[in-house]
Amino acid sequence: MLNRIILMGRLTRDPELRRTQSGTAVASFSLAVDRDFADKATGNRPTDFIDIVAWRNTAEFVSRYFSKGRMAVVEGRLQIRDWQDRDGNRRRSAEVVADNIYFGDSKRDGDGGGRSNYAPQAGGSYAPQGGGYSPAAQSSYAPGPAAVSEFSELSDDDGELPF
Repeated sequence: MLNRIILMGRLTRDPELRRTQSGTAVASFSLAVDRDFADKATGNRPTDFIDIVAWRNTAEFVSRYFSKGRMAVVEGRLQIRDWQDRDGNRRRSAEVVADNIYFGDSKRDGDGGGRSNYAPQAGGSYAPQGGGYSPAAQSSYAPGPAAVSEFSELSDDDGELPF
């Protein structure tokens, strides 16, 4: 059986980080996710508001680097929870339990928070993820003024191509 979900949307509020009695970190937030189609009458795209729960290192990661309005990509599984309200009525809630959370925008595009190309892994370590960059990595790829001045014009070009 398969229960995988990938969502991309904007946080509707800052993640709320709490701890269980045993000290395990848990963060909750919700994503506003636009649907792929527009309403024929209004031309607007309907939006779904989806509850997300992250545990342990992923919870600490999202609470540290994400804030309201930031674009996030969430990978996880759908979970249905049964519970009782204060009046004793049985209720059901659907939520996504996040396994991985990635940046969906750059720091410039979002309204704050950090950008990193690292995502939390099991055991508390952080591993590099594709699609992002860090200032240190960018400086090693982008030629600076000194690197540009190392090149010079070829003066002995005879105009023939070697192929």
